[in-house]
Amino acid sequence: MTTDARHEHDAERERERDAEHEREQRVLDRIDRARRARPRMRDERITMAHGAGGKASRTLIEAVFLEAFGDPLLAPLEDQAVCPPIGCRTAFTTDAYVVSPLFFPGGDIGDLAVNGTVNDLAMSGARPLYLSAAFVLEEGLPVADLVRITRSMAAAAEAAGVRIVTGDTKVVERGKADGCYVVTAGVGAVEHPYELGAGCARPGDAVLVSGPIGEHGTTIMLARGDLDLDGDLVSDTAPLAGPVAALIAACGPGVRCLRDATRGGVATVLNEIAAASDVAIVIDETSVPVRPAVRGAAEILGIDPLYVACEGRMVAVVEGARADTALDALRAHPLSAGAEIIGRVTAEPPSMVLLNTEFGGTRIVDLLIGDPLPRIC
Repeated sequence: MTTDARHEHDAERERERDAEHEREQRVLDRIDRARRARPRMRDERITMAHGAGGKASRTLIEAVFLEAFGDPLLAPLEDQAVCPPIGCRTAFTTDAYVVSPLFFPGGDIGDLAVNGTVNDLAMSGARPLYLSAAFVLEEGLPVADLVRITRSMAAAAEAAGVRIVTGDTKVVERGKADGCYVVTAGVGAVEHPYELGAGCARPGDAVLVSGPIGEHGTTIMLARGDLDLDGDLVSDTAPLAGPVAALIAACGPGVRCLRDATRGGVATVLNEIAAASDVAIVIDETSVPVRPAVRGAAEILGIDPLYVACEGRMVAVVEGARADTALDALRAHPLSAGAEIIGRVTAEPPSMVLLNTEFGGTRIVDLLIGDPLPRIC
């Protein structure tokens, strides 16, 4: 081979290498663009692959959860969120939500999970700051349902002023869950100096509820459609941090105890407070706010609204001299405009809850035995 031929051969080889490099670079560029592109969820239902940790999992996380929540602390998708220091006492809570059906009049499992966790923090007087959210998804769950749930959570978080900053996802086989379970944890800042708790009630204190009771539990029971009843009801699910802040601002150290009346309803909360403080609580049946639709459904079902769960109502025990101030503060907030004073704390008989009935008698309001009501949260 002559020198010129050798040079031409080498040049041809170089051109081939350059062309091959260009082809490889174009492929790499396409891969890079695909990775940087906004992910799209093409599957219509959750599959086991979405829980396997691969591309399907990544797409689910980015196209559904990150798209819905979009918080800068969540965006790095690390195994934890590193949050700024709070600088005061910290409240911390965790809860799990397994409601059926997932969607019901007035809400769904998504806003229920956010509001429930926010309210648990608020009962300490804390300002809710951060939430985590873990999802257990059943194979076959429509992706559209999951998107609806996450958007509901995002809207509830925005309304409550709280940020969803970390989470997790697991997928279980078909038939192993009720479509979707949500597990949340929350962190809040306790910026007041007061000690609130079930053991802080004193004789002479007043007992208030922030609005009509039993709406969430009754709504869920009717939404299941297996009771053959109709009712114009929606869940009371709502964040209570605003009413709590208003109450503490108005009454300060006069606030003794706050409890959201979820499972077991107002009756269970009152019994817990009476036992923890070794006092009696006497409530007036005619003062307890119950909407006619709730009362009617409860009578047909043979249950007492006092035991039916709420998800946006709280029981507040305040110093007796500040009862009217507390009532005005709660009624001034739109989420507790239906607040009422329902009773008083007395010394005797200790650890008991009594109800003065509308017929002039008195009966004991005890804890429920067993589980007579369907699961509602």
